[in-house]
Amino acid sequence: MRELTGAELFLPPKHADSSETPATPYTEELRSLINRLWHKKDGLVCIMASGIVVRLIAPLLEGKDRDPAIVVMDDTGRFAVSLLSGHLGGANRLAEQCARASGATAVITTATDAHGLPSFDLLAKEQSWVIDKLSRVKILNSLLLEGEEIAVVDPTGQVERFVSARGYLRYFPDFPAALRSNAAGYLFVSNREIPPDCAPPNLLVLRPRNLVLGIGCNSGTEEDEIERVILANLEKLALSLKSVCCLASAVAKKNEAGLLAFAGKYSIPLFFYESSELSVVSSPSPPSPHALKAIGATGVAEPAALLASQGGRLLLNKVKSGNVTLAIAEKC
Repeated sequence: MRELTGAELFLPPKHADSSETPATPYTEELRSLINRLWHKKDGLVCIMASGIVVRLIAPLLEGKDRDPAIVVMDDTGRFAVSLLSGHLGGANRLAEQCARASGATAVITTATDAHGLPSFDLLAKEQSWVIDKLSRVKILNSLLLEGEEIAVVDPTGQVERFVSARGYLRYFPDFPAALRSNAAGYLFVSNREIPPDCAPPNLLVLRPRNLVLGIGCNSGTEEDEIERVILANLEKLALSLKSVCCLASAVAKKNEAGLLAFAGKYSIPLFFYESSELSVVSSPSPPSPHALKAIGATGVAEPAALLASQGGRLLLNKVKSGNVTLAIAEKC
């Protein structure tokens, strides 16, 4: 247990009292305990027969991008089996941690790992990228296993580093060049939307979360209006909402209900800056008389976007639509 940082041990009362490791006794049925912990824990290590675990978790399964990591160990500590959510949930890594801690053998059955190949879902997890269509991961990972050519466009360079010469990958400078290669599959790393007529079914898009939305709005602006302005401008620039890492605004807007509601709807973090911080940022647009009068800042949308992007570049200078002002920056 000491090797599993932050782990919590659950034991029946008869074993909890005699445990050398601090343990939480449980008196409820095991099924009820698993149900209770399912959405509260990133991973569960079940020391019991795998058949028991399969029957307990079967009704709870939602998808590989939502289920927690499940590792099963026998009570003699011989094996640590990655049972569920090996890549995205982290069960493979958790099984290896359990094996190191106990001297057990880690049992990992995902095909790419068994063949010593990379997997694109693990790459996405490592880089905190969003997988645009999860079903495409299986297609691309299968092509890796079959030794088929995959055309890659990745301005970050992280794919080549991660793959490390494993698999048959060719790298191209842009999407049209990659598509002309007639490869068996395509991997694009981009915050850009791919036109549907240019997106073959064997294309996997991984989205780095590197877009910042700087937002100013009048008091009482409704969530729907904020959403309409954001989505319309992202569409105009062919940018994906899935690549938005945060929203940024002025401290004066920290209790703005519409802004908070939009951020909550899409689970996007919000950052707020003092007027003094916003005013020292060099922005392309002239100072805003309205912002100066309202909160004492020379502007909100552009300087907030630039601050939150940590020196990034503006993809969209501020635009005003109704009650909303928006600027979009891209992290370098």
